[in-house]
Amino acid sequence: MTDTLGHLAYLHGKPLAKAKLKVKPEHFIVKEDLGYEFSGQGEHLMVRIRKSGENTSFVANELAKFMGVKSKDIGWAGLKDRHAITEQWLSVHLPKGDTPDMSLFTKRHPSVQILETTRHDKKLRPGDLKGNYFEITLTEVSDLCEVEMRLQQVAKQGVPNYFGEQRFGNNANNVIEARRWGRDNVRTRNQNKRSLYLSAARSWIFNQIVSNRIEQHCFEHAIEGDQVILDGSLQAYTDDFNAITAALAGDNALPTQGAALALEQQVVDSEPDLMALIRGNRMRHDRREIKLCPSDLSWRSDADQVQVSFWLSSGNFATSIFREVVEEIPFTREFAVEAKPE
Repeated sequence: MTDTLGHLAYLHGKPLAKAKLKVKPEHFIVKEDLGYEFSGQGEHLMVRIRKSGENTSFVANELAKFMGVKSKDIGWAGLKDRHAITEQWLSVHLPKGDTPDMSLFTKRHPSVQILETTRHDKKLRPGDLKGNYFEITLTEVSDLCEVEMRLQQVAKQGVPNYFGEQRFGNNANNVIEARRWGRDNVRTRNQNKRSLYLSAARSWIFNQIVSNRIEQHCFEHAIEGDQVILDGSLQAYTDDFNAITAALAGDNALPTQGAALALEQQVVDSEPDLMALIRGNRMRHDRREIKLCPSDLSWRSDADQVQVSFWLSSGNFATSIFREVVEEIPFTREFAVEAKPE
């Protein structure tokens, strides 16, 4: 597998220490933070699960079968990694108010625990969450002092807000396909593939813009014509701002001006096939912060392991933090096949 993000610039320089990431599911723990409370009543049964070795879509489909509903009646706020221990909420449309015996589901699927159930008046939809809590353990760390120094830098200065490798598929296949679709003017009714390749196209262009800003020494400060965020609102460049943004390219003109427009336009123009796909699907331009700053970042070391805890807002990638901390040691993950009862 190639390093999809290997061409992108580092904010703190390429890491010197090496480590393994996600050797075991318990080394990558994610707990969903919706940021709001449920009403306690309504047509939707809310089910909080803890899973390991299964992806969210699989659990949702199995839950639909168990509940005797269609897959479209199951909702979730975010897709969670298979190779991790994750906690999240799923919603099931059960308007009659029935609550099945959930212990029967866990007997069928021992890799999924039911932690809690309640009721709500709305279905969970993608993006309906504030963020996620992470507890990630680095193993076989080659240099503990170097890793702790890097984590201190991340705590003070943040990291580039790159989209992670999972957005682009194995060997960047999603980007390759996105370019082909744009070049060949591919049309499809498969909304999942369409969404996948459009997301990969916009994310790839965004990552390159951020990388160029680091290389051109304008990552930490705004430049002429930038679009910045001040008190939660997007606006033109000002000396007083909370965050700098970069383009999520669309079919409309970039809102930046001057030096910022020149920097972004150069990247946009360098990807004609990706832009053909974006424009052909009439995606509207959006903005994304260029810096990622984890909240409540803490860590502790033990022998050759470092356990790191933090919180990230929705849409950001934990792997982008560790890209600046260690060089990941590749390994072959062993899968334990668990027998399913008939």
